[in-house]
Amino acid sequence: MGNLRSVYNAIKFLGGEPVLVSSPDELNDGKIIIPGVGAFGDGMKNFTQFVPKISEAISSGAPILGICLGLHMLFEKSEESPDVRGIGAIKGEIIKIRTKLKLPHMGWNFLNVQRKSCPLFKGIGEGYAYFVHSYHAWPKVDVVAATTDYGEKVTAAIWDENIFGTQFHPEKSGAYGLKILKNFMRL
Repeated sequence: MGNLRSVYNAIKFLGGEPVLVSSPDELNDGKIIIPGVGAFGDGMKNFTQFVPKISEAISSGAPILGICLGLHMLFEKSEESPDVRGIGAIKGEIIKIRTKLKLPHMGWNFLNVQRKSCPLFKGIGEGYAYFVHSYHAWPKVDVVAATTDYGEKVTAAIWDENIFGTQFHPEKSGAYGLKILKNFMRL
């Protein structure tokens, strides 16, 4: 999962004690961050062994943060790999951005925070974040916490109780992104 090291380093920089795991048995009852860069099908193929343990953690109330592909995998399915099932923690699917602008959407873009009560944005509000993606979340339920505009309104962050997700990369979004990660660490 391409951004694993940068997420690890960001958490370490913020004073956290991240643990990289290679098997589901290594997951504990703490917070879980699911990073990822790449295609939905490949991501789920490499992540299949973790799905039961992640689902159990979600049910127990453990805070979960999916970043980019990690956010996508929390959903039921993706247009990118229609025959592959996601974790299914959030009802909805991942769809391609429908824009005339160049894809992938790569670079800094403004976040419009829709749900000010979302713990990720506590004390920081709106700002600029770094994106690299061609697909975004299309939830069936009211979980959108922030959006951005890239020729159309694009889901930038989700929140449903203990489940959080960012389409952008907080670990690459400067001081603003680090504050978001710090807020997750404080949960």
